[in-house]
Amino acid sequence: QVQLVESGGGLVQPGGSLRLSCAASRRIFSDNTMGWYRQAPGKQRELVATITPGGNTYYPDSLKGRFTISRDNAKNTVFLQMNSLKPEDTAVYYCNTFPALQYWGQGTQVTVSS
Repeated sequence: QVQLVESGGGLVQPGGSLRLSCAASRRIFSDNTMGWYRQAPGKQRELVATITPGGNTYYPDSLKGRFTISRDNAKNTVFLQMNSLKPEDTAVYYCNTFPALQYWGQGTQVTVSS
């Protein structure tokens, strides 16, 4: 069964932090590179970070230093620690494999606003 369940979003002030979690079914998680993606209103979904099964990570240059992806292989869970959040980080955040499957979870809303 395919399952991706994101959580941890919310409303945060600029400069604040959030930690997102994604529980995936073993079928998806095992041996796959996992990624976090986001989609802001009126914009295309974009890649935020990836992590291989061995822990190698990738971030777009624009997000390096503020976001940290990690995974717990024993719990089939991937995390995204987001620091120094900005209003432009406001989006629905999703996890998926990288490259992404056609199936997407419901996502978790992150709103950065004062």
